[in-house]
Amino acid sequence: MKEFELIKHFFTEQTVKRKDVLLGIGDDCAVIASTEKQNIVVTTDTLVAGVHFPIDTPARAIGHKAVAVNLSDIAAMGAKPSWLSLAITMPDVNDVWLGEFCTGVFDLCEYYNVELIGGDTTQGPLSITITAQGLTPENSYLSRAGAKTGDWLYVTGDIGDAALALQQINQNVSVESEFIDAIRKKLDYPKPRVLAGQALREYASAAIDISDGLIADLGHICQASNVGANIVLDAIPLSNIMRDTLLLEDAINLALTGGDDYELLFTVSEDNKVGMETALSHAGTPVTCIGQINASQTISTTLNNKPVPITNAGFEHFSANK
Repeated sequence: MKEFELIKHFFTEQTVKRKDVLLGIGDDCAVIASTEKQNIVVTTDTLVAGVHFPIDTPARAIGHKAVAVNLSDIAAMGAKPSWLSLAITMPDVNDVWLGEFCTGVFDLCEYYNVELIGGDTTQGPLSITITAQGLTPENSYLSRAGAKTGDWLYVTGDIGDAALALQQINQNVSVESEFIDAIRKKLDYPKPRVLAGQALREYASAAIDISDGLIADLGHICQASNVGANIVLDAIPLSNIMRDTLLLEDAINLALTGGDDYELLFTVSEDNKVGMETALSHAGTPVTCIGQINASQTISTTLNNKPVPITNAGFEHFSANK
């Protein structure tokens, strides 16, 4: 099957057909109807086999994750996802693999009413690049800049399970067999906090999604906002699996630096705390306050009210700590 046959066979048949897509897959460009009084937010992420997912990851999980990590960025901006483009490089055409991959892509697109509007296919080592676009009301969006001294630091969900799955895959830690499916699901099928992000737009002062690790991504907020922060390690939300598998210190360290959580990390003023907690409760999203923003321009951590040094800043491409 050649390139254009492949595109027609696998990527043109999808459930979502948005009214604002005037021309989708099959031309030199897609055409989208302009939207008045709306901001368009745009993000691009690349997933490379062996770097962003283990080589033996199921095709359906790869498709799901490729979309989910982009929608997580959209969520961190408080936006509603709308369209995406997909560029896939693969060593050869495997009909079964591609069918499963597309199932992963389109299932998530259908759930969030996102239409695939174009992309590219090439031959080479397996990698997937997606550009996703979303909408927010005019002049209303979240960013990393905006956190202020005194704001409270919150995170959605639990932290660390996906990193624990990677540790188990790499045989760095032993995990009870009954826990493996649950943590692999966190790694392979992350759930972007899209509804939570839209709810937070009215309350949060800054936000980011946790992809490279809590410490690293909090650092981005602090740098963009010109502030510092203190994390109360006792408060970090750890799953029962994390607590049952690792010593508390090891569990906390993995939660701080492991990454692949795709939860939202955000700041909220004292005045907005109650409104935010109510809104996210209605969205069905658990949240935990894990610290506070300060003027120090550094990140500190405490455990049992005592300072604890930070020894690992999290994942960064092209750095020695990867």
